[in-house]
Amino acid sequence: MAYRIIASQCTACGACEFECPNGAIRMKGETYIIDAGKCTECDGDGPRCVEVCPVENTCVRA
Repeated sequence: MAYRIIASQCTACGACEFECPNGAIRMKGETYIIDAGKCTECDGDGPRCVEVCPVENTCVRA
């Protein structure tokens, strides 16, 4: 299962994009999206996007 970004809550700060070890996060329009095919939930280390996102509950399990 992958994570997704709640677009209405995303501030487009970019913290998640640079933290993703799989390159699964990219800018689309005015917000970021997560490519479910590339998201590995950071392989057991916990989702880094969730850890670095300044807005709680913006990066959530899809």
